[in-house]
Amino acid sequence: MAKKPKVTKPAAVKKIIKSPIPREPEKAEIEVQDADHLYKDVRIENKLEDQAGHKRKFKEGAKLSVTIEADIDQTVPKHGNK
Repeated sequence: MAKKPKVTKPAAVKKIIKSPIPREPEKAEIEVQDADHLYKDVRIENKLEDQAGHKRKFKEGAKLSVTIEADIDQTVPKHGNK
């Protein structure tokens, strides 16, 4: 299987947002470095799983790497210095 084109950016957990509704999950607000100012924050459910299958969650201030990847047929070659 061919590798997908991807980019990885540094990021950090800016804050943990607790839900006012007990059955709703808490969220982690993640700030992606090098993103445009208005679009650098992403909120996702604060839920992870380690290699052994144990449930984990982010800590506020945690340093992360955010990787974006796409299928090759969903990208075009970059030409020149653009």
